[in-house]
Amino acid sequence: MSEKAMTKPKYFGMTGTWLTVWVTVACATDMTLFGYDQGVFGGVVVTQDYINQLNLADNASLLSTITAIYDIGCFFGAIAAVMIGDPLGRKNSILLGTTIMSVGALLQCTAFGVPQMIVGRIVAGIGNGINTSTAPVWQGETSKASWRGKLVIIESILIVILNIAGFSISNWVTFGFSYLDGGVSWRVPLAFQFIFIVILYATVPWLPESPRWLISKGRIEEANHILAALESTTHDDPYIITASNEIQYAVDYERENSPSWGELLRGKTGKEGGTCTMRRLFLGMGAQAMQQLGGINVTSYYLPTVLIQSVGLTEKLARLLAACNSVSYLLFSFISIPNVEKWGRRNMMIYASLGQGCCYLLITILLRFNEMDGYAHKNEVASASIAFFFLYYVFFGIGWQGVPWLYPTEINSLSMRTKGAALGTATNWIMNFMVVEITPIGINSIHWKFYIIWTVFNFSFIPVVYLWYPETADRTLEDMDRFFRENHDVFVFRHKDAISTKRPLAYIEREQDEVRRTSSVHAGMAMDAARNKSNATEFNEKREGTGRNATLSTDGSHDEFKEDV
Repeated sequence: MSEKAMTKPKYFGMTGTWLTVWVTVACATDMTLFGYDQGVFGGVVVTQDYINQLNLADNASLLSTITAIYDIGCFFGAIAAVMIGDPLGRKNSILLGTTIMSVGALLQCTAFGVPQMIVGRIVAGIGNGINTSTAPVWQGETSKASWRGKLVIIESILIVILNIAGFSISNWVTFGFSYLDGGVSWRVPLAFQFIFIVILYATVPWLPESPRWLISKGRIEEANHILAALESTTHDDPYIITASNEIQYAVDYERENSPSWGELLRGKTGKEGGTCTMRRLFLGMGAQAMQQLGGINVTSYYLPTVLIQSVGLTEKLARLLAACNSVSYLLFSFISIPNVEKWGRRNMMIYASLGQGCCYLLITILLRFNEMDGYAHKNEVASASIAFFFLYYVFFGIGWQGVPWLYPTEINSLSMRTKGAALGTATNWIMNFMVVEITPIGINSIHWKFYIIWTVFNFSFIPVVYLWYPETADRTLEDMDRFFRENHDVFVFRHKDAISTKRPLAYIEREQDEVRRTSSVHAGMAMDAARNKSNATEFNEKREGTGRNATLSTDGSHDEFKEDV
C-alpha cells in the first residue's frame, strides 16, 4: 500500500476516543439487536392474530418449536463464525451476518404460514449467531490499548447490558402494538429489526478492521496505521511499534500452540496439555450451560405467556408487567459493572444462584396454592408470585447475565481463548434452544410442577461452582496457566489461592521476581551497550583527529590521501 494511500484521511477524520466510540456504537447496535430478537417473540406468541394466522391455537408444541428454532440457527451461525471469521475478517463477517439477518427478518414479518416463519427464524438465527460471535471480538481487538485490562471487562459487561436494553425495547414495542388489530400488531414489531440493521450498514463499512486480524494476515503496516488512528498518533510511534509487536507475538503463539479442532476431538491438547486444557474448556462451557439452565429463557421468551397461563392475568396486563420487568432487569444489571472485579466471578455465580433458586422455590409454592381447588386466596398468592418473577431478574442481571460470557475468555489459555469462547457460545445456544422448546409444553402439561425443575437446577449450581470453579477476577492469563500447571486437583475449594477474589500474594511476588530478573538483565545489557558506545566514541575521535592531519596530493591521474604518521 502506497504512503499516499496510507496518509489519506480515513474514518471521516476521526481518531482516538471518538473512533473507539463509533466502533462501540456499531457493536452496541449489534448486541441490542440480539436482545431485541430474543424478546420480541415473547410478545408475538400471545398475539391472537399471529396465533390465528399460523393456526397455532391448540398446538403448543409447534408454537414452541417455531420460537426455539431461532436458537438452532444461532448455534449454526456461531459455528459458521469460527470457520468464516478468519478468511473474511471481523467487519465482513458482521456485514454478512447482518445481510443474512435482514433476509430472515423479511421472511418473518411477511409470513402467512408456518414453513415460511420457520425458515425466517432459522435464517435470522444464523445471521445473529455470526454477529454475536464476532462483534465482541471486534470490539475487544479495536479497543485502545490504554482501555484494556479491567476496562475491557467493563466493556464486555456493558455489551451484555445493551443486550438487555434491546430486550426491554422489544417488550415495549410489542406492548404498544398490541393495541392495534390485525397483522400489524405482530408484523411491525418483527420488522422493527430493520432499524438496527440500517444502523449497522451505515456504520460498519467505514470503521477500521481489527488490527489483530490484519497482523494475522501479514498486513502489518495497515494494522500499524489503524493502531495509530486508535491512539491518535503516528504509525512510527515507538508505542505503536511495541503494541504491534505484542500482537504479533500473541498471534504467533496461538498459531504455534493451539491444537486444531480435530486434535481436541481426539483428546490431544497441543503443547499445553500440562495446563489442563480440556478441563478449562469444559469449565467455560459449563458456565454458559448453567446460565441457560437457571431458567432465564423460561421468562425471557415467554413471560407474558407465563403470566397469562400460570398466574391468570389478562393479556394486556401481562404485556405491561413484562415490559416493566424488562426496565427493572436493565437497571439492576448496572450493579454488576462496579462490582464484577470486587465481588469475583465465583461469588456472583454462587449468590445469584441462591437468589434465583429461592425465587423459583417461592414461585412454585405460590402457584401450587393458586391451582389448588377450593383455596380461598388464589388471587393473592398469584399476585405475590409476580414479585418473585421480578426479583429473579434482579439476581440474574447482577450475577449470571454477564459472568458466563467473561469466564471462557478468562479461564482458557491464550492459545485456546478463541476456541474456548466459540465452544462456550455454541453451548449457550444449544441450552437456550432446549429451554425455549420445552417451556410452553411444560407449562401446559405439568403446570406449577414445571417450576420445580428450575428451582433444583439453581440450587445445584451452588455446590458445582463452589467445588470446581476457580476464581478468575484480578488474575492474568499467566496466573491461570500457572495454577492449572501446578494444581491438577479438580476440587478447587481446597486451594486458597484458587478461590480468593484478590490476586494471591504468591503470584504477585513471583511476578516481581521475574521483573527484577528482567530488569537486571536489561541493566547489564545497558551497561555493555554504554561501554561499547564509549569505546566506539573514543575510536571515532582518534580517527577524526587523524583525518584532520591528512594531506591531499594529486598526480594528474587520481587523488589519494597521505596520512602523517
